[in-house]
Amino acid sequence: MEAEKAGASLDSLIAGFNSRISELQELVIARNMYPASSVTDLSAVDAAVKAMEVQVQAIKDRVRDETLAIPKAKKLIDASLKQQRILKDMSTYAPTHVPERKSNLNLDTNRCLFPESSQQNAGSGIFKLEEDPAPPPKEKKGRLAPPLWFLSAEELDSLSSYMRGRLTLEKVNAAINDMATYAEANYQLIAAPKKNVAGDRWEKALEIRDIAMHEAVKGKHFFLETDMKGPSLKLDNTGKAILTVLRHLGRVSETRIGHHRVIIILKPH
Repeated sequence: MEAEKAGASLDSLIAGFNSRISELQELVIARNMYPASSVTDLSAVDAAVKAMEVQVQAIKDRVRDETLAIPKAKKLIDASLKQQRILKDMSTYAPTHVPERKSNLNLDTNRCLFPESSQQNAGSGIFKLEEDPAPPPKEKKGRLAPPLWFLSAEELDSLSSYMRGRLTLEKVNAAINDMATYAEANYQLIAAPKKNVAGDRWEKALEIRDIAMHEAVKGKHFFLETDMKGPSLKLDNTGKAILTVLRHLGRVSETRIGHHRVIIILKPH
């Protein structure tokens, strides 16, 4: 009885070995069936997997950089919004139109201050480089150019309709530009030495210098009523209306010195 059981167990063990050997044989056959193509396919798969790993790592690095940049971007946005609010507040005080500063009196002033050089240039058509040009008049230390304090739309709208009349912001600001030009021309006439002032202009230069030394005018930018010859500010009804508006808004003041009516440019409050 025991011999039969031992034989059955041996048969079962042999059958198991035979089955395992058959499976190994099938695996060897399958491996050796297409050896070259299988190696190539596995190499291509390996290269593709490595390329994908590199791309995934690059994506991770990019995401990390973007995450680190988010706080900086938020600070930049906050600073931009703050600057935008500052510019918006400033824009409420700025005029809607700022005319270009034109010095239409420069040509006439130069002709009056330097008559000899003007005649020589007109006759010859060229500058004489052999002679040293005359040095420009020295400006006083700390002296600034006449200011251009333009009106804002809010200031003009604050006036009553009868005072504003048909005046526009462009007209008023263009007149302010002319006022600065007149004041600059007067300063040039004051600072110019006698030898550079034409004979017919020397009398006015003396008058301007006397006016500049007056207590009400000293150290301030000014022009005379007789200087109002355009192009935007003239001695007509429109020019008088503009001066009335500017005087009401505290931009100019007027005084009479001798037989001259002097307009003084003031800093807005």
